[in-house]
Amino acid sequence: MVRWLKQEGDAVKQGDPLVELETEKVSYELESPYEGTLLKILAREAAEVPVGDPLCHVGQPNDPVPRS
Repeated sequence: MVRWLKQEGDAVKQGDPLVELETEKVSYELESPYEGTLLKILAREAAEVPVGDPLCHVGQPNDPVPRS
């Protein structure tokens, strides 16, 4: 399960919490590994996402958004 703490277009710093993830056993905030802009959210809120699937794309404002 997913709950976004940032929105598309928001500036993020490395270490900023981006999204809250919930598993059967734990709930935790996933931090941004990069500094930049949240370009695209791939997983909608409350969605069940398989482990390892991308959740979003973070990059620079003029970067092309990968298709996913």
